Amino acid sequence: MSTIDSLMQGFAVALTLNNLGWAFLGVTLGTAVGVLPGIGPALTVALLLPVTFSLDPTSAFIMFAGIYYGAMYGGSTTAILLNTPGESAAMMTALEGNRMAKAGRGGPALATAAIGSFVATTIATVMITFLAPVIAEFALFFGPADYFSLMVLAFVTVTAVLGKAPMRGFTSLFFGMALGLVGIDLQTGQARFAMGVPQLLDGIDIVIVAMGLFAVGEVIYIAVYAQGPETIEPVKGSAWMSKEDWKRSWKPWLRGTAFGFTFGAMPAGGGEIPTFLSYATEKKLARHPEEFGHGAIEGVAGPEAANNAAAGGVLVPLLTLGLPTSATAAILLAAFQQYGLQPGPLLFDNSPELVWGLIASLYIGNVMLLVLNLPLVGLWVRLLAIPRPWLYGGILIFATLGTYGLHNSVVDIVTLYVVGFVGFLMRRYDFPVAPAVIGLILGPLAEQQMRRALAISQGDFGVFVNEPLSVSFLILAVVAALGPVIWRAVRR
Repeated sequence: MSTIDSLMQGFAVALTLNNLGWAFLGVTLGTAVGVLPGIGPALTVALLLPVTFSLDPTSAFIMFAGIYYGAMYGGSTTAILLNTPGESAAMMTALEGNRMAKAGRGGPALATAAIGSFVATTIATVMITFLAPVIAEFALFFGPADYFSLMVLAFVTVTAVLGKAPMRGFTSLFFGMALGLVGIDLQTGQARFAMGVPQLLDGIDIVIVAMGLFAVGEVIYIAVYAQGPETIEPVKGSAWMSKEDWKRSWKPWLRGTAFGFTFGAMPAGGGEIPTFLSYATEKKLARHPEEFGHGAIEGVAGPEAANNAAAGGVLVPLLTLGLPTSATAAILLAAFQQYGLQPGPLLFDNSPELVWGLIASLYIGNVMLLVLNLPLVGLWVRLLAIPRPWLYGGILIFATLGTYGLHNSVVDIVTLYVVGFVGFLMRRYDFPVAPAVIGLILGPLAEQQMRRALAISQGDFGVFVNEPLSVSFLILAVVAALGPVIWRAVRR
């Protein structure tokens, strides 16, 4: 079946009244959580995992995708009007967007961000449509040794990107991998690190860890280090872009999309690097570089397109290889596992309705988001007036009830708050949280592939360097780990 035929079948799934409703709910929730500072798509999806357990997987993932894309749209509102980037990838948008808002041009800044997001995510979704099946077919040739080496590469690159200091990133990663070892070893039947607690023999639920690190840890951190009230810049003057604004924005939208999707689809992906590159490129190519730092519209259009295109690119390694390259992708991978699904090359053959319905819903959700964001900016701005104690208190209650509802176990609630306190300490001492979730999810899978490869080779570790693909991934991992260190030493 051709890609176009598969996509048409996906639209047949996504355009049912039921799934359209879930898509609309997802994009609305996503925009809301994007607007609210400190609440991102990773936290929202983590909170919804226990609630959506009884949902049809296709409907659930259509809603999750809407939340993911919607949060990218809504995040620009907070960055521009509040000068508070909800995620590090929105820093560049805040830099120029808030200056525009203070100069009375908040409307055009929000408009170029919304339209740039639409352009970037549409192009990124087209790329997902045609690129993902090709990568999935290629990945069918991977053996256990290849998969293990690919996961090692993902561990190294993702940790290097998501953590400011490599050692802190790897510490977070190993903490997550240690949590993944708790429970019964499936190959030997022996209990590992369960500490005599029967409820831990099945392992620590990924949903509990995700809610603990992202929800409870965030709430405790904000409660301890809450800042004073923030100034919201009102949207003054015209809420639309002038002809000159369009002329100055369309090229940055396309260049930002190219940067964002390329880096998002790489195992070392993420939204930070492409937004910085986009900002630097626009500053270098601008006819009025002196405006940068004082409210240049190119400095909003390019980075915001890069941020949204990177969000689309992240779905490529997630769906085709089962590799999460961002915090939200890690939570989405946990959601797949909750439904007994494993993203990877076989997902396209085993669950075509889900995969193509999800991809088709990205097109539909993107149009919904443009309609929701441009005319209703005033409505979303009002969300910023919600008192923080109410907001975060509600998150804490929701996380606790959701955790207890999983297995009706007090041990789960204790685990939630222990992990949440660790999440608070990680934020306090600047340890990245996302590598811990990635380590928890991919750690057991990497162990399984390693043991499978060793069983096939009868204990010969040379299997990891004898296969061309495997050794290539390991060489890339070494370069990713040592390259920055050597580069810094050379520069000194």
